[in-house]
Amino acid sequence: MAEVITHSLFSEFDINLFKAGKHYRLYEKFGSHPITLNEVKGTYFAVWAPGAKQVSVIGDFNFWKDGEHLLDVRWDGSGIWEGFIPNVEKGNLYKYKIHSNHNDIITEKADPYARRCEHPPNTASVVWEDDYKWKDKSWLQKRKKNNSLKAPYSVYEVHLSSWKKKTEENRSLSYWELATELVSYVKEMGFTHVEFMPIMEYPYDPSWGYQITGYFAPTSRFGYPDEFKFLVDKLHENDIGVILDWVPSHFPEDSHGLGYFDGTHLYEHPDPKRGYHPDWKSLIFNYSRNEVRAFLISNALYWLEQFHIDGLRVDAVASILYLDYSREEGEWEPNEYGENKNLEAISFLEELNKEVYASFPDVQTIAEESTAYSGVSKPVFLGGLGFGMKWMMGWMHDTLQYFSKEPIYRKHHQNNITFSLTYTFTENFMLPLSHDEVVYGKHSILGRMPGDEWQRFANLRLLYGYMFTHPGTKLLFQGCEFGQSEEWNFQNSLDWHLLDYAPHKGIQEVIKALNEFYRSEPALYENQFVPDGFEWIDYNDAENSVISFIRKGNEPKDNLIIVCNLTPIPRENYRVGLPKKGVLKEVFNSDKKKFYGSGKYINKSIKTTEHKWHSRNYSTIIDIPPLAMVAFKYST
Repeated sequence: MAEVITHSLFSEFDINLFKAGKHYRLYEKFGSHPITLNEVKGTYFAVWAPGAKQVSVIGDFNFWKDGEHLLDVRWDGSGIWEGFIPNVEKGNLYKYKIHSNHNDIITEKADPYARRCEHPPNTASVVWEDDYKWKDKSWLQKRKKNNSLKAPYSVYEVHLSSWKKKTEENRSLSYWELATELVSYVKEMGFTHVEFMPIMEYPYDPSWGYQITGYFAPTSRFGYPDEFKFLVDKLHENDIGVILDWVPSHFPEDSHGLGYFDGTHLYEHPDPKRGYHPDWKSLIFNYSRNEVRAFLISNALYWLEQFHIDGLRVDAVASILYLDYSREEGEWEPNEYGENKNLEAISFLEELNKEVYASFPDVQTIAEESTAYSGVSKPVFLGGLGFGMKWMMGWMHDTLQYFSKEPIYRKHHQNNITFSLTYTFTENFMLPLSHDEVVYGKHSILGRMPGDEWQRFANLRLLYGYMFTHPGTKLLFQGCEFGQSEEWNFQNSLDWHLLDYAPHKGIQEVIKALNEFYRSEPALYENQFVPDGFEWIDYNDAENSVISFIRKGNEPKDNLIIVCNLTPIPRENYRVGLPKKGVLKEVFNSDKKKFYGSGKYINKSIKTTEHKWHSRNYSTIIDIPPLAMVAFKYST
């Protein structure tokens, strides 16, 4: 038998914290760590397997032989197996061979804390470390301001495999290539942040990354972990923040993954009513187990600390919160109070957010939460879950439903486009047009727009204009920014050739302009989460399908007048009530020729008159282009 030297990175304090679920830097202890022990180079291994009677490290250094390198189990009841193996070094492949006390089951598992994994479909872990030298000090110093809830926050959601491909080589871009091509593109478009769909290692491409097996490893599909750090660094160098999709809601049943790890339900809840997800055919974490909570919170902090990530978008929060999520009667059991809330999971999310903001107060956590659960983005000390923001799913569904209707019918559905303002300020909402809205037969966003070609593109420009002037931060999925015609296909590159055509180029130009407009006008972001930032002028003109409102900054001079014409009929000599007298100048018009608009209805300098309208003492006459958003500002 080969030599395994007894050694530990755990102190007694570490063990106590781990058992209590309060150790939030477990990646410093668990996993594989190349070290030098007594002047001998090798690797220290540590894995949690309390149901095991024997654990050995198998790998390319011992011909994958079971029992060749046996780990020692700690004496303290922690269930941790550990040991130092000489001459195992960075780049070696390995797994854990676990003999269970439960029915003599034998499992062969990848390391839950591995920092690098083999390229799928291979499934081994890789001993890894890097000494990447970060160059983003300037970004980190101003991140608090750039990540603030009072700052412009416009997110470009990216699926790395399909954003752009080297078609001649039939492959996606590498982290290294993305650090040039993606970074320059996002900067040109004016987005403040990118959000990567899950980049943690996953075995199955059609899962888009949402079925994770390597929680601590950037997927090897695009390169090494330090190359992913380089991509993050380059984004920061160009003042672009990085958000990662993070999935603490479920994990796949793949044999090398977390499921049934040591022959017992270690990471997943043992009751199928709580531990199995019927929609995704996956396993659900046991949020009542201290060690599992510590694993997940450590993982969140790992990406923030080791990869300088600026935010985590937490996937499928509704499925975490509710015991009856996607379950029929009889398929779930209520909590101790007879309710459907998962109390342990709620406690976990509160603890997660408290620890994230305590350790990294200048980042954001963002909840993808689709229900009316109260206080998702309120601090924990005020009774909330503690997220920084929440996706505004109601706005997304209502708005897309409205815009999919022929304009002639829109006057009957005015409430669809205005209803969001009745609850906009109950949470810190992000307005998402995400990947979920362009798959599974829903069509692309452009594909939902009615009318002839010109009207479809005008509708899309209007939708984006309304989105960027509506209170809340913004998120747009790749391809939406130039009017991708077809549904998103994760196997194919975006249809970049569409930019050879004027209508699509016009959509791209309007997104550039809207991002610039959003960033340059304080009224659009300073009060984006509070009622002080918004005031209706008129939401009742259903007959003309026109809405008008004021966006307010901290200074009255920054206020904007927004008017949207939701039909293809130009509204000439349209009277709008105004808060004060003065001269208005047009500061945005989605119907400009450079956006592939008509360019026929450009408002020059406009004087107000003392003419009561919309319950206001002052008003003016404007021309509203067809299917367009126009914005005005008082001249100083």
